[in-house]
Amino acid sequence: MKRYRRIALKILSKSRRSLKKYYKAQRKFLNAVNIYIGPKYGLLDHKIMVGDREIPVRIFRPIKNENSGVMIFFHGGGWVTGNIDSYTNVCVNMANQTGNTVVSVDYRLAPEYPFPCGLEDCYNVTREFFQNPKLLNCKKSDITLIGDSAGGNLAAAVSLMARDKGEFLPSKQILIYPATYNDHTENSPFPSIKENGRDFLLTSRRIQDYMDLYAPNIEDRQSPYLAPLLAKDLSNQPATLIITAQYDPLRDEGEAYGMRLKEAGNKVKIYRMNDAVHGFFSLPWKSEFVVRTYAIINSFLNVCNGKSEELL
Repeated sequence: MKRYRRIALKILSKSRRSLKKYYKAQRKFLNAVNIYIGPKYGLLDHKIMVGDREIPVRIFRPIKNENSGVMIFFHGGGWVTGNIDSYTNVCVNMANQTGNTVVSVDYRLAPEYPFPCGLEDCYNVTREFFQNPKLLNCKKSDITLIGDSAGGNLAAAVSLMARDKGEFLPSKQILIYPATYNDHTENSPFPSIKENGRDFLLTSRRIQDYMDLYAPNIEDRQSPYLAPLLAKDLSNQPATLIITAQYDPLRDEGEAYGMRLKEAGNKVKIYRMNDAVHGFFSLPWKSEFVVRTYAIINSFLNVCNGKSEELL
């Protein structure tokens, strides 16, 4: 990483503002800086009913609808920030770069709705589309789960929960620098927490704050639906693509999850994005990291769909 970039990241990482105290302001800031300014796109705002409660989703259609693929997307933000508006740029690009329809889930956020509320929303939306794939003019095998950061955690947890409940089972999942463990203190077994936990925007302290807001009940942190790496059995999981970032404190736990999945007999590909920091997936679509990410994603989807034999 170039020296001037490292210095800038170090300065930006020194914020002393308390996430726990100012998370609402952080939400407003993210919405303000992520206004969509790109080309027109096709979308449909929809609601999934669970009992008498509505879960909003936003459906993005690609400019060139080249296939019947569907990506159910869970956004990042530490389970505390982010929504379908702040991730519109990401989802428009995802639809157009993959040719897939993208369904963005506006799950409930902590601390107002702690674990497992957001996860339950993600699971219920996914179940609805798996049980009624005609709603999206697709087959069950066309559906891929995808999420970044906390959203990657949710995608992995939905897949585990789907296997355990036996109501449906995704065939593909894409986890972008996912959180998969429950300890991000100095006691973490993963070197990347110590190596990258101070000077690369996402600090270990901030991850701990997110976890405190998402799972205030300490006992919940032992659930594999909160920390998938704690699952004793990782068999019968989807074909999985995991993309991590070199300077991300979550790097090692994401890669460890991929290795555990592989050891359990699942098909897994793991890529480390060199020179990248946590959050690169939300950069402008012509960023070198984003371009590379979609080349990897499309290669993975082509292999899963039988259109190619090897990933890049």
